Amino acid sequence: MILALDAGNTNICVGCIEDGAVLLTARIATDRHKTEDEYAGLLEAVLRLNGVGLDKLEGAAVCSVVPPVNRCLSLAVEMVTGRTPFFVRPGIETGLTLKVDNPDLLGSDRIADAAAAACLYGGPVIVVDMGTMTTLSVVNSKNEFLGGAICPGIRLSQQALAEGTSQLPAVGLDPPKRAIGRNTADCIKSGVIFGTAATVDGLISGIRAELLEMGEPAPQVVMTGGISKFVAPYCRETVKADPDLLLKGLWLLYRKNAGRKEGRA
Repeated sequence: MILALDAGNTNICVGCIEDGAVLLTARIATDRHKTEDEYAGLLEAVLRLNGVGLDKLEGAAVCSVVPPVNRCLSLAVEMVTGRTPFFVRPGIETGLTLKVDNPDLLGSDRIADAAAAACLYGGPVIVVDMGTMTTLSVVNSKNEFLGGAICPGIRLSQQALAEGTSQLPAVGLDPPKRAIGRNTADCIKSGVIFGTAATVDGLISGIRAELLEMGEPAPQVVMTGGISKFVAPYCRETVKADPDLLLKGLWLLYRKNAGRKEGRA
């Protein structure tokens, strides 16, 4: 069993994975001001609450898009597991050919998503990962990572509306009943929920058209990320929900690189 951490801008998703199966998931807040001791305490509490003995963990894998927390997370994982974690970073074995302008700048979360999707679903495949940001990542039938798109996520859009205006309130993510909102809150919900779904549909349609022009068959679409459950029901495109896709990617990348020594972040 390995401990898997997906450190995003808002939350750190904590998972335990054994033989490719995700046995538990939990979330703790990403906080750049926390110390390694505080993170270690939170990780140990999550594991103990879920009945996971620390002696059961053979290693750890970390995917992070928040570099300032990497060192603290690395030290915290060592404190909890006694092992130096494997970090997803440029140069590791992924099973993909990165056909982007600068592979070193590709987010580790998109690498983990794409590696998992290519292995579990086969290419061509589009991964839609919905968190603080909404990312679309594209892998063709040759296991080549072609690129994709990045958009503001729902919560980021809501935050911008609330902070950038005088009269628009912060609202929840419960779905609106109709596209035509009859009060300010419902108008905002319509915009962020239906608007995000329409944006995702449009990007999928455009990416599919470009793949077909390349001679690729129609791609599968896999949707993941903590926000996806709020948006997927309103997408007109056919999508497969896989909420644990990135954690599965961490398991696959850990196994591919198990024989390589990784230092601290």
